[in-house]
Amino acid sequence: MVAVERSFIVTAPRAVLVDYLKDFSHAQEWDPGTRTCERVDAGAVRVGSTWTNVSVFRGRETRLTYRLVRMDEGRLVFVGENTSVTTTDDLLLTPVPDGTLLTYRARLDFKGWRKLAAPFLRKDFDRLADEVERAMPRVLGKL
Repeated sequence: MVAVERSFIVTAPRAVLVDYLKDFSHAQEWDPGTRTCERVDAGAVRVGSTWTNVSVFRGRETRLTYRLVRMDEGRLVFVGENTSVTTTDDLLLTPVPDGTLLTYRARLDFKGWRKLAAPFLRKDFDRLADEVERAMPRVLGKL
């Protein structure tokens, strides 16, 4: 298992951020590793909505199916899965005087023999989390 966490303040109100972030297809705008992210189902975004996400990590393309598993006024949780890994993106949004404190947590649980590689990938995931921390406030600040 590899987990990363980053926190930063965004000037947009929490409700605006939740409305934008609940549609995981926007990940291609704020996640530098995401190449494409397309909604699979139709209708309003709700718990259970799904997306196909194609990301590149360490030069390799990977495809995951993400599902929105929690949507509250201050928290969104997405779980992505394929045969190699289960990922959890947990977004906590807390009102603060200058806007919204966004705490971004990502967790990767590798499956099978891939669990052995987790300690060796820690630095790469930290670098990716740093890139998200730089990109996300820039994108969300425009909302």
